[in-house]
Amino acid sequence: MPNVYDFDETIVYPNAGITFVTFCMKRHPRLRRYLPRIGREAVRHRVFRESGEPFKAEFYLFMKDLPDWEEEVRLFWDAHAETLLRPWYLAQKRPDDIVVSDSAEFLLRPICARLGIRLVATRVDPRTGRLIGPDCYGPEKLRRLREAFGSVDIEEFYSDSLRDAPLAGLAKRAFLVNRDERAAWPL
Repeated sequence: MPNVYDFDETIVYPNAGITFVTFCMKRHPRLRRYLPRIGREAVRHRVFRESGEPFKAEFYLFMKDLPDWEEEVRLFWDAHAETLLRPWYLAQKRPDDIVVSDSAEFLLRPICARLGIRLVATRVDPRTGRLIGPDCYGPEKLRRLREAFGSVDIEEFYSDSLRDAPLAGLAKRAFLVNRDERAAWPL
């Protein structure tokens, strides 16, 4: 039975997507023109608890102006993998681990490949920054996990968010993560 993990603020801290956007905008200052659009949707998402899809629809639009997105992602993980990945995760990592994340698949695929683990994540076209299908968030995470792996039994589940309760409910043991602290999932 695999262990299943959320990604952002669970096995990495802070959010890899936000860190990637910051990385790209430092390297390519012309991309900063997208910041007002990203900021507007971030506020709507956080303050008004709107779906993450409008936010994600704006968040990665800058990608269409990157000269080589694959190189940017590689450079990002070369620069940040060691500092973002949590030591507690690396100490318990197993080859059958599965990450189920609402972060962009194009961003997480290279680091998951380096780690030798499997991935289910939000599909975003890295050439255009557009969402391909629904955000892998909340109940969609469970649907996408089943789509990818069938009826999987989960040994342990780790997440920083109670909105991942559908996955926590499938696990033999579930843990709520707060930075390096892991506590039993609240019932």
